[in-house]
This record gives sequence, C-alpha cells and structure tokens, in this order.
Amino acid sequence: MKKEKISLAIVDDHQIVIDGIKSLLYGHPAFAVEIECTQPEKMVELLADQPVDILLTDIMMPVMNGADLAKAVHKHFPEIKILALSMSGQGDLVNQMIDDSDISGYVLKNIGKQELLKALEKISGGGVYFSQEVLDEMIKASEKKKNGEEVHLTLREIEIIRLIEKEYSNKQIADSLFISERTVETHRKNIFRKTKTASLIGLIKYAYENHLIEK
Repeated sequence: MKKEKISLAIVDDHQIVIDGIKSLLYGHPAFAVEIECTQPEKMVELLADQPVDILLTDIMMPVMNGADLAKAVHKHFPEIKILALSMSGQGDLVNQMIDDSDISGYVLKNIGKQELLKALEKISGGGVYFSQEVLDEMIKASEKKKNGEEVHLTLREIEIIRLIEKEYSNKQIADSLFISERTVETHRKNIFRKTKTASLIGLIKYAYENHLIEK
C-alpha cells in the first residue's frame, strides 16, 4: 500500500513567500501543501478543520507573530510539528519557542530547495533541524545565560546522545552499543536528568550548544 504524503500548512503574511515554497515543493512525492494562509490569526481555525503533519510559519507577522501562533498550535494540536521561518536567527527567540512551543526546527528564508527538503524530511521522521546560522545564534544566546554549572556526562552517555540525534530507537541504540534496551533506558533517564531537559528537542539543543554533536 502506497504511503500517503506528509501534509503541510504554510502561513506567511507575504503570498509571494508561500508561492515560492509551494514552487520548491511542487511535484515532490513525499510532501503536499494542504493549507496556505496569509493571516496567522486564522490558522488555528483552519487546522481544526484540516489537521496537517507539519506547520511552516513565518516569525515576523502582523496581528499575531509566529511565536504566539506556534504556542497556540502546540497547545491545541501537540501532534503537529512546527518549522519556523525567519530572516534572522534571533537566538533568544529560538530558545523561547523551543521552551514554549517545542518547535521541531527553525530555518532562515535564504535557504535553498535542498536544505528545505532536508529540514522537512528530518522533521517528518521525528527529528529536529536548525540552520547553521540559527544554531550559532542559539549558542551565543545560551552562553550569555550560563551560570558556570558543569554537567558531567560519561562517554557512553555522549555516545547515546549522538545516536538519539540520528533518530535511533532504544533497540537500535542497544544493538549498536551491544547493551540491553533496559540499560539504554537507564542511560536516557540519567541524560535527561543531568542536562535538565525534558524532551528530544531540548536535549538536541543542549547537545548542539555544548558541541557534543556536530551539524
């Protein structure tokens, strides 16, 4: 049985941006744009009538900005993954959206077709994706807030973080490292406790910020 396409919704106050994204995705076998809207305040209502897999949202919009929209969508439709689009990284804002809305990615509008597809493919597979410029800004913003507290992760825990970032399941991690799934689960609990993170996106953000994994 042929798998259905990943459904997308796009919101941007400039129709030309929406048309550009649709053009890049036209004819792609895996993705289909189901909803497009230039008025962010109407998007929650549209999603109630037709849920999608991924929402692509601009950040700087009148009436309702992308951060507020992402928060509302996450509240009402937590299963929808959110990819933010912006002209600049704005590290503090990205970190805020991760904390408030559990966004799955943040990319700049200057990216090309291949990076957009890479982002969508990774997010649709359960991963996260951030443009390199955005990661750099996130790291700068977080470094300003660091209080000098050190987190001591073992080499094994760092190995597991790197495999989690590659979207490995507990079984795949166990098979790769020749340990039991129960041991993997124990390591995961310790990792989340040590890093004071509570979600995949939070853990991956922490790993990027502390250079445990490379983009």
